[in-house]
Amino acid sequence: MPTKRILGFAAITAIVFMWSGWIVTTRFGAQSALTIYDITLLRFGVSSIFVLPVALYYRPWRSLGLKKSLITSQLAGIPYVLAVCYAFKLAPAAHGGIFMNGSLPAITLFLGWIWFKEHPNRVQLLGGLLITIGASITLFGSSDVYGQYVWVGDLLFLLSGLFFALYMVVSKLWLLTPTQILFCSSIVNCALFLPVWYFFLPSGFSEASFLDIALQTVYQGMIATLIGLLLVAFAVRQIGAPTAAAFMSGVPSIAAILGFLLLGEAVNIWVWVSIFLLTPGIILVSIWSQDKYKRKALPN
Repeated sequence: MPTKRILGFAAITAIVFMWSGWIVTTRFGAQSALTIYDITLLRFGVSSIFVLPVALYYRPWRSLGLKKSLITSQLAGIPYVLAVCYAFKLAPAAHGGIFMNGSLPAITLFLGWIWFKEHPNRVQLLGGLLITIGASITLFGSSDVYGQYVWVGDLLFLLSGLFFALYMVVSKLWLLTPTQILFCSSIVNCALFLPVWYFFLPSGFSEASFLDIALQTVYQGMIATLIGLLLVAFAVRQIGAPTAAAFMSGVPSIAAILGFLLLGEAVNIWVWVSIFLLTPGIILVSIWSQDKYKRKALPN
């Protein structure tokens, strides 16, 4: 096997654990003395420090415009992160993997059907059905374990998944470059959020431990936004999008396992049944979607 292909598999494996780790880390942060606004600030503020020199050199705003900058930044920005952080106050890490990551392919498939008139085939519909059934089982089978308001957290996870799916749609529609994405996801969000946080929002920095702050700084500001994006791009180039998508189907189950091992969160039978249905559903939707685009790209 060529070295670059081996590195591609290593990169996508790292991404799966990084994404799963981000779920657990955000859940941990939401239960700490830090407020959800502090976590949001760390995500955008730290990443902006690294992105600013690149943005000043390439000036991506010149070809993007104000309207596209605001829409792109907010779909994967302030509302998205706040929804995720608040959801983790109510629901465990396993639910984040199921509703946020696991349901994303089905939401994207539906938006593609509505927005781009891309009619799903039978295999994709089967995958979407498995995802829907799996998520529904978790939604209706966990209140006795995690509390009566866990469903609110689950719905917020779905809302955040919708935000991110819309972000993926506009990225495709507007053919956004990596530099434009980095500029919108970090600098624009930081410029909008920092003054609001400073003057109006509660903060827990003075009560939080150094470990809490350092963990969220590294994971939110660097791993989730910068390193993850670069590794995904590298992996897709080396092993292809369908294979990368198949690997990403492991995020819900790994997040559940990490939540159990690191946070001591119970994982009931309904969660495992959901993951059992979700995983093949994600693979079916993701791989057949990529296969369709590949066939479209072939010359006649």
